[in-house]
Parts: sequence; structure tokens; C-alpha cells
Amino acid sequence: MAPSPRGFLASSLLLSTLIQLGSPISVSHPSIEFKGPFEVEANGMHNVKISYTTPVDGHLSIHYGSCDISQREESHHCLGNTHIGNHPLAKRHIGWEHSRPTKFVWLPREDTPDQGCLHAFVVNRLVGKSRPVVVKKRREKRHIAFADIADAMGPWFDGVAHLQEKEPDEAFVASAKSKTIGILGGGMSGLMTSHLLDSVGIHDWKILEASSRIGGRVHTSYLNATKPNQYQYQEMGPMRFPVSITDPDTNETIQILDHRMVFQLAATLNQINGNGSDLMVKFIPWIQKSRNAPVSTSKRRPDGTILGAAEIAANPSLADNVTVTYSNATAVEEAEAAYDDWLGLDEDKLRAIATNVFQAHKAAVQAGNFNFSESGYLRYVLKTDLNITDETDSTSDYAPSWEYDSVYFGATEWRTIDQGLSRLPTAFGPSVLNRTIFQTKVQEMEWNEETEKMTVKWRPGNPFDLETKSMDFDYTIVAVPFSQVRLWRLPSYTSLLSRAINTLNYEHTCKVALHYKTRFWEHLEYPIIGGCGSTNIPGIGNICYPSYRINSTGPGVILASYSSGTPARTLGSMTETEHVALTQRAMIETHGLVAQEQYTGAYDRICWQNNEFQAGSWCEPMVGQQELYLPAYFHTEKHTVFIGEHTSFTHAWIFSALESAVRGTSQLLLDMGLVDEAKEITQTWMARWISM
Repeated sequence: MAPSPRGFLASSLLLSTLIQLGSPISVSHPSIEFKGPFEVEANGMHNVKISYTTPVDGHLSIHYGSCDISQREESHHCLGNTHIGNHPLAKRHIGWEHSRPTKFVWLPREDTPDQGCLHAFVVNRLVGKSRPVVVKKRREKRHIAFADIADAMGPWFDGVAHLQEKEPDEAFVASAKSKTIGILGGGMSGLMTSHLLDSVGIHDWKILEASSRIGGRVHTSYLNATKPNQYQYQEMGPMRFPVSITDPDTNETIQILDHRMVFQLAATLNQINGNGSDLMVKFIPWIQKSRNAPVSTSKRRPDGTILGAAEIAANPSLADNVTVTYSNATAVEEAEAAYDDWLGLDEDKLRAIATNVFQAHKAAVQAGNFNFSESGYLRYVLKTDLNITDETDSTSDYAPSWEYDSVYFGATEWRTIDQGLSRLPTAFGPSVLNRTIFQTKVQEMEWNEETEKMTVKWRPGNPFDLETKSMDFDYTIVAVPFSQVRLWRLPSYTSLLSRAINTLNYEHTCKVALHYKTRFWEHLEYPIIGGCGSTNIPGIGNICYPSYRINSTGPGVILASYSSGTPARTLGSMTETEHVALTQRAMIETHGLVAQEQYTGAYDRICWQNNEFQAGSWCEPMVGQQELYLPAYFHTEKHTVFIGEHTSFTHAWIFSALESAVRGTSQLLLDMGLVDEAKEITQTWMARWISM
């Protein structure tokens, strides 16, 4: 006859009492069962899972040793110990059911016997034993922090097979998935982090976003109050994704693998939202070059309009350099060749960057590419004449010789997102909008050493108010560019991290998009079908034509000016009206009076350095900054993790923001003891497209 519920409860209570008193118990009726793993690596990291078959209270310890031991002292080593259940000291496990954790971290010692069993003791009594565990040897040494595990200069994700060393009484995962997490910033890195946390079962997070929209610098402008499906837009932030490079001579194609993370994210969001839904993210070809896109030259056609690429190719004499008269053209040519020889960007190096940007970054650091800009190398290594140096590469160039952008812009196949890149952050909407607080411009972070919580503060109303509004978090992920964070009141972070926040350099860009009644540029004598070109008109920079809906009817939009660097700083000082007028006059000079006849008056203009939420376009580290500051982001200080494209290996690309989120989330999970979850994320988001 089956025992009555009352009898079963009485037996359970008696068993629990006997355990606490140290009375004998047969392991044939364990109170704790081990769920694995049963094959581990010495010096590796592992989450061991247990379950409770009967109520257990008191001091619990987990040990590894011979499978026939009956006492704690006979074990090889203790994995961890803690108080559980109704014990007064079990409060740290309040997030677990009945304050009994079911997961802990195990770092098998190097001298761990090849085979043994895991044993659970309450006080001195054996209450559970695993089946035999196989321990494999490995060469790597144990490490003490994520920053030591991960390779900040190279493929950091290789280190996710390890975990920081913890003392035994810290090894239990204490209510980790119930921790509150504040994600500061709703750009691509913040949005990606929210998705990664949800994917491993951590749901108590909030995004605090300073503006009224998600997406950050991913910003598609839909002009004249149109909707995305009306195709009257231009990209005011990132525009496209390089896919591959095909050699026209050999027809060999090299895939650019890192940007595949963007395509993977889109596929994941499409699946979550239901393929075919209104939130569908669809990729279409991007035209980077076209035969009639304008070329920067002082020569003009008979009607005064600007020449196109095909005309220059057919008659090279039309491509003049009247704005540059070298003091010694031969010396400039020799200096350029010497720099190219030092870089050695041959097919092998190009392939290396395209296929594994992390390994390529590490190789570039070791080769000294980060020690010099082009002008710095010419002047200080080759001792080139200062004037020749400046003619070859401006002495104002402070960017290290890290050539990933040369690979990206060497792409022969590109993609963009149909109806605008803003469709990508918009696809996060159903998952994040109910957990995002908008118009929350953070101004202070205050760390409490006793509670180990971060208080995030902002002023929701009048900026002159002394009172602030605040929220407390167990962990904080800062996804805001340092160009803004440096204005916050911050806890006392290490000197290295503080210097990175305060001095990391950002580039400046301005963009102007103009709206026209028709896509007239596609019907000129020399029709322009997509692509980007340039002019010698001061302040204009690049001009890009839409790659979507080629030869369609109805209105259209040109990215009529895309300027970066020093010119953008000057353009940012102009009033919006002056800047737009300058750009529209340039469109008339480029295309003829038809641009005047067709202009609707609608436009958008963004100078990112003047944007109150960004204060810069993208991170562009100066010589010495990247290799110095990058390791600081791999340290979790005061439960804070910093992410964003500025903390990545590459910059100014959506991939950079996404990669930083994967790194930052893995870093957070390892600090929380969630080893399996960290492995799952890196396997899902790194191993699918790059060799680990």
C-alpha cells in the first residue's frame, strides 16, 4: 500500500532532522542527485547540476574523490560549501526554490584523479553520490579572472572554456538568474545584450535609453513623413555590409566572415517575430560603385555638370589633381610604396583579416601596426622629410595602421536592409519595448560596497533640478559611447578604465539627405544607378544614390553629402539651413538644373558630433589607445561591464557593436558563475561563423 501524504511528509521531516543531527543515512536513498557533467577537464570550468529528492537543510558541501569514500576527509578536494534550506545563513540563495541552489562552479584541479565520484555531504553525512566522473587533462593553467582567461588582443572567446578561480565557499551559483541587470543604452549593443540574456533565461533586465527611440546610431531617415514601404529614405548612420571579395583575375572569392553575425541576428529575429511578419528584416544588394557616379575632378562636361567614373576611365586626362602640387612627386610615390611594403597587405593578409578578424588583430598588434599611423611610420621610422610626409599622408593622421577597413572597402559584394537599416533595431521591439524606459539620460552611477548594487541616477525633468530619479541594479552593462559616459559621475574605477573613458577618440561626420520629386538621376544622359561618388566641391565629400527600387516611379532621396574628419567639424558649425543650402547647390552643380526643379524642400541633416545622445560618429582610437585600453574592458569592475563598438576590435560597423555584446554578456555570465550559459552564447554567436 502506498504511504499516505501525511506519512510521507512526516518521514521527510524525520529524514531532514536526522541529517542535521548527523545520523546515519544510506546513500542508496540519496537526498541529492547529480545531473552531470560526468566528463570534465582539469583546469577547465564546469557547471555541476544537482537536484533534491527530499528536503535538505544545513551546511552542504560537495567533494570529489574515490567512489567508495564515506567521509569528507577522505575526498581529494572540496568543490564548494554553503548553507541551504531553512538554515539562517542560506539567505544568499533566496532566488532558488526553498533556498537550495541546484548549480555550482567546478574547476577541477590539475592533480585531480582521472576517475572518481562527486559526493554531497550535509554536516558530516553523505547524502548523495554521482556516477563515475572522467577527468581529462589539459595544458592550460588556471586563471583568476575573465580578463586573464580571454585574449583581449585576439580570439577572446577561446577562453570561455575556463572560469575565474573561486574559493570553495563562493562556488555555488547564488540566485544568479534572479539578479537585476541594468542595460544603459538602447543602441545595437544594448539590444543585442537584452536578447542574449533572454536566450539563457535571465529576464530581470531593463534598458535605460536617453532618447525616444531604440537603435542608437542606426538611423534611417524616412523623408517627407513617409513610411518604410514607401521607399523615400536614406541612411544617416551605417548604410551597408561587406559580404565578399572576388578577384577579377582569378575569380577567387574570399568571404568576409565577421559581418555574418548581422545576418545571423536578422534570421534569429525573423524567427522570433514570425517569418513574413511586418517586422521582417530582409537583405537586398547594395551598389557600392556605379559607372556614372560622380568623380572628384575640376573638369566639367560642356553643360557644367560633373563627370562620372566611366568617362574618367575612358579619358584619364580628365582626372586631374589641380588641388595638389607635390614638391617632389617621385618622393611621394616612393614614400607611399614604402608604407605599403611595411603593411604587406597581400592576398594572404587580406584573407586572414576577412576570415578571422580576431586572429588578424592579434597578428597586427604583434607586427607593430598599432604603433604608427601612416605619417608616423614615414616620419619616425623611415625618417621621411616632414613636407613629403605631410603630402603623402597628413601629419594630422593619428589612426594606427590597422587595415581591416581596407579589406571591408575592398568588397565586391555588399548588402543592405530593405526599407532601411532601422528595420533591424525595430525588430527587437516586441522583446524590449515593455522593458525599456525612454528619455532617461543617465548622469550618475553610484556603487554601494555593502549591498554590491549600483544606483543609476538621472534627472527626468528640469535639468536645473537638484533631485534625481534612480534605479538599483545588481549588475550594470554600459552600452553608451564614452563620448557621453565621460560626462557622468562615476564610481572609482581603475586608472586604466577611467583614462579610456575620458580620452578615447571619436570621429566626426555630417550627413545631409535631400528629397526629390522623382529619381531624376536615373534618367540623365549619363544615368546614375546606385553607388557612391564624390566631388571636389568643398564641404560635400561623398554622394550616395539609393540601391533600392532602381528605375521606379515616384519620389526619391539622395545622400547628397557625407563628410567626415576635419571638414565635418567645420560643417557642424554651420546652421542647418546653411548646410542644407550648400548641399543643394552642389546637387545642381553635379546634375544640372533638374536638381533645382525636382527638389521638394524636404531634407534631414545630422552631424553626429553635435548629437546630444552620441557626441561622435564612431570610435577612432589614436595611436596607442586600442592596445592599451582594450584589456580594461575585459575586467568587470564593481559589477559593471562596458560594451559598444568602441570596446570592440573594429569600429563603426554594426558587427562591432554585436560582437561587444557577445563578449560583454559572456563576461557577465562567467562572473555570475553561469558557465553553461556563457558557453552556449559563444557557441551560438561565434562558432557558427568563425573557427574556434
